[in-house]
Amino acid sequence: MKLVFCGTPQFAVPTLRALIAAGHEIALVVSQPDRPVGRSQQLTAPPVKETALAAGLEVTQPEKIKNNAAFRARLEAIGPDAIVVVAYGRIIPPWMLALPRLGCINLHGSLLPKYRGAAPIQWSVAMGETVTGNTTMLLEEGLDTGPILKQQEIPISSGQTAADLFDVLAKAGAPLVVETLAGLNDGTIKPMPQDHSRATLAPLLSRDDGRMDFAKHTARELWSRWRGFQPWPGAFTFLEGKKLIVHRMQPAEKASAADPGTVEVKDGTPLVACAQGTWLALTELQLEGKKRMAASEFLRGAGLHSGVRLG
Repeated sequence: MKLVFCGTPQFAVPTLRALIAAGHEIALVVSQPDRPVGRSQQLTAPPVKETALAAGLEVTQPEKIKNNAAFRARLEAIGPDAIVVVAYGRIIPPWMLALPRLGCINLHGSLLPKYRGAAPIQWSVAMGETVTGNTTMLLEEGLDTGPILKQQEIPISSGQTAADLFDVLAKAGAPLVVETLAGLNDGTIKPMPQDHSRATLAPLLSRDDGRMDFAKHTARELWSRWRGFQPWPGAFTFLEGKKLIVHRMQPAEKASAADPGTVEVKDGTPLVACAQGTWLALTELQLEGKKRMAASEFLRGAGLHSGVRLG
């Protein structure tokens, strides 16, 4: 088939490679513009652009696409059988949705209708799910509301972070997209409407999502949120007015209860009381302006001791 591929980050790279390997004609790759990265703010090409150029494919990086007449004319001239969209980062406008004969096919990192939105992988881990997966669907104007084409389940193992899961889902989703295109083309896959009553949202993460609320969440819930919010925004609280980043944590067993946020040091590890009488062990910490360190080292000089309140 003749395809246009829209994608930007590393998550989309395995699918692009799989489409090339399957023998499809990738007439154009659409990616977001190069962006400044890191402290040096060096202008850096997105992974999809680098992969496409290495494969000898044409790449375009429009800043806007909705009312971009030149971009529209270029796609209409190509006349693709399908447009494949994987983590592109732009809303696909109606004219583009209507262009290909097979539609715009999207790979989404959740089992829709659960976790619609910009951060499905992060929120599925943060909410303590034990199973997630990939969905291919036909894009429409609503947010991840289009008909489902194919799905695959992927287990979330204990201790797995969102960063770990990104790679797993990206690699598993690539052949799913190839299978979806084949099934749409030969008529063996029929689009299935989503059950909108079961929909949940996975909104874009904010810095404040990483703030630990010991009164609201149990130890296991905070641990799940920390796993889900890797690498950003992570997990943090405050110690005597200074930001305290928690790089490692683990739910802990403790018989007694205390007010949420209260610290008790046990066997060289600070435990913090959470909701419903649960306790969380803080095993790697970093105080604002200081280096990250193991809890045992941190306890020697940071003013963290039994009876202190975090938050």
